[in-house]
Amino acid sequence: MEEKIGEILREKGLRIATTESCTGGLLSSKLTDVSGSSEYIHLNLVTYSNEAKHKMLGVKLETLEKFGAVSEECAFEMACGLNNLTGADICVSTTGIAGPAGGSKEKPVGLMYASIYTKDKSETFKVLLPPETPRIAMKEEFVKAVLEKVYTFLLFV
Repeated sequence: MEEKIGEILREKGLRIATTESCTGGLLSSKLTDVSGSSEYIHLNLVTYSNEAKHKMLGVKLETLEKFGAVSEECAFEMACGLNNLTGADICVSTTGIAGPAGGSKEKPVGLMYASIYTKDKSETFKVLLPPETPRIAMKEEFVKAVLEKVYTFLLFV
């Protein structure tokens, strides 16, 4: 999937940037596994803490307090803030709970929100995996879901 994404980005002359929390850099690793990816990858960040989300990406403290870091609102603000920071054509964020600890009834282990942002269009979506999924496998499944969404998103940009 990452090769197909790279082809589209290259063909359209677009640059991508990522900011990851629950995926811990795995998304950017997959994207940079493609030879020649320096042509279209602009910047990749791991903004794991709330402080990093706020200071680096401008996620509002009110958003973090009211909705939490694992929320649709936070994912969107992360991607939007990354766009403000980098000016990249497409900005992608991930935030979630990869477990095995850290979940709650409202926000269980296996929950991820991701956002894809451009100046003209954005899409924020939720992924929910079985909580018993091992942490590494969960991160891989989160990234797979994000790559598929990015690919589909790029077809219509």
